[in-house]
Amino acid sequence: MDFTPDPDHEALRKGVRDVVSKFDDEYWSACDHDHRFPDEFYTALADGGWLGIAIPEEYGGGGLGITEASLLLQEIAESGAAMNGCSAIHLTIFGMNPVVKHGSPELRSELLPKVVSGEIHVSFGVTEPDAGTDTSRITTRARRDGDDYVVNGRKVWISKAQQADYLLLLTRTTPREECARPTDGMTLFLSPTDRSAIEVREIPKMGRNAVNSNALFIDNLRIPVSHRIGEEGKGFKLLLDGLNPERILLAHEAIGIGRVSIRRAVEYAKQRVVFDRPIGKNQGIAFPLAEATMRLDAAEQVANKAAWLYDHGHPCAREANTAKFLAADAGFFAADRAMQTHGGFGYANEYQVERYFREARLMKIAPISQEMVLNYVSEHVLGLPRSY
Repeated sequence: MDFTPDPDHEALRKGVRDVVSKFDDEYWSACDHDHRFPDEFYTALADGGWLGIAIPEEYGGGGLGITEASLLLQEIAESGAAMNGCSAIHLTIFGMNPVVKHGSPELRSELLPKVVSGEIHVSFGVTEPDAGTDTSRITTRARRDGDDYVVNGRKVWISKAQQADYLLLLTRTTPREECARPTDGMTLFLSPTDRSAIEVREIPKMGRNAVNSNALFIDNLRIPVSHRIGEEGKGFKLLLDGLNPERILLAHEAIGIGRVSIRRAVEYAKQRVVFDRPIGKNQGIAFPLAEATMRLDAAEQVANKAAWLYDHGHPCAREANTAKFLAADAGFFAADRAMQTHGGFGYANEYQVERYFREARLMKIAPISQEMVLNYVSEHVLGLPRSY
């Protein structure tokens, strides 16, 4: 890999900073407190052409790679927007990958330009209450009925469902017990969000409250065959085109949260005077912040490697999972040390680090838990027997 600074990447970073600098910590605190979607932020990114950074140019997108998308999301997180800002645009970045690669020409032409312009919102409907991370256990069923499929089932932890016009929906078209492999028999759709057939209930949660999370109750939802992505029964394989990029992008977001946490902590440690000296002079304050910085640096290198491998068409599952694990750990460690540096004030909303702490903790759970990453590396990298 070439570590020479890329002028195009530097220009990209600057362009993003120019946009996100208009949305300060107070803006994000207000959105989080009021459980209000950041429409102004979303519109500003759409107007700047950032939403379609990884969508092909023929559909109005930037035609860039996961590397550039990672830079975009890391800058957003590092601005203080954290997960509230990144989650607002996730699906336009990685969620459309299966559609770009496997959707019909008509579907791509109809919908991708509207995703790029910000005209439509899209949600990702995979997780179910009784399946969790074992996607092969999903039970939401799609049955063919003429030119439509009729879908019934439940989904949970669906981000942005309150705003979504379309839902990238994973279903079962063949029961698991009738399939040769557990991951066979699943079909992927880009479904219109028909509110008469989909009940959306928001889930109260600890943080990232500007972007809603929801349970969906799907009752006889009709989806045109033309909105199926790829072949029937091959949906899980197609979904993988979104999963490795998701891990890579989330890793960079965790790094961004860690960076802004350290920045806040360093500023405070220089200014806060106790016992006639700034607290940053104390090794008990300085050393953990130095360690957090080095952890972020190391995680960022793995995340950059994963993005480079993906963009150059190389296998990257090991690196994508490792990046997610290390970055989530490093980001949370940084946010935790930032809160500790602030002492009691770190618990106060005013100093922002409690918000970073809450959002950094999410990264150790989603989009895949740290434990499931360890399972992956144990089995697929080390060749140890599967434990589950």
